[in-house]
Amino acid sequence: MPDVIDPAALADENENEETSRRNFLGKIGVGACAAAMAGSVVLTLDYLNPKVLFEPASRFTAGSAGDYGEGTVRFHKEQKTFVIGGPAGIWALSAVCTHLGCITRHLSDEGVIACPCHGSRFDLEGNVIHGPAPRPLPWLEIQTDAAGNLMVDTSVVVPKGKVFRA
Repeated sequence: MPDVIDPAALADENENEETSRRNFLGKIGVGACAAAMAGSVVLTLDYLNPKVLFEPASRFTAGSAGDYGEGTVRFHKEQKTFVIGGPAGIWALSAVCTHLGCITRHLSDEGVIACPCHGSRFDLEGNVIHGPAPRPLPWLEIQTDAAGNLMVDTSVVVPKGKVFRA
């Protein structure tokens, strides 16, 4: 005689399989929610953390006026500035090329300021000698402090030709 299958026992087996499948899918759902919550917490904490960009001060001391005799060119790397002594006095130029923002270099043997990126050349007054730079280098403000030191302010652009006379 063949084995008799009890329909009630078969229903219990199917229920156990469904319950375990249901538990598995439920655990996956809870895990996905926990991962989304953790990601939200991380992004919120990152948003609340300030993103500070430390830049050098716009005003800096460039030495004394006696340090800049005629023909003296000093590059201040941190402030990206040239301070130049000439026959008319002392002036400061931005060292940032007006073409694409590269930092220029002084070529003392040629007496020019040159951009290493695309070949622009400027004279010591910032005028464009050779492109592709569209504009001359900006002139920056120079003043003296109480001790007589030269103070260059990179945030103040002055008209070309405004020199400091010692």
